[in-house]
Amino acid sequence: MSDPKNRPFLINKDAEGNFRLTVRSVRYNSQGYPLVTAALQDELFKTMAGARTFARDNFGAQPGEYASK
Repeated sequence: MSDPKNRPFLINKDAEGNFRLTVRSVRYNSQGYPLVTAALQDELFKTMAGARTFARDNFGAQPGEYASK
């Protein structure tokens, strides 16, 4: 299970009521400082479960790796 502060999959609800998936990756520089890169996916989902299924099928997401806003 990943660190709760650095969950790699963020699911947001946009203004139109669709759910959007952001895939985040964390790497560390030579001083140990985390550098986070976020990529918003183009797909729109009607439900949060749809976004989770997409993340699992396309990115190998595991339970506990999701955050939501």
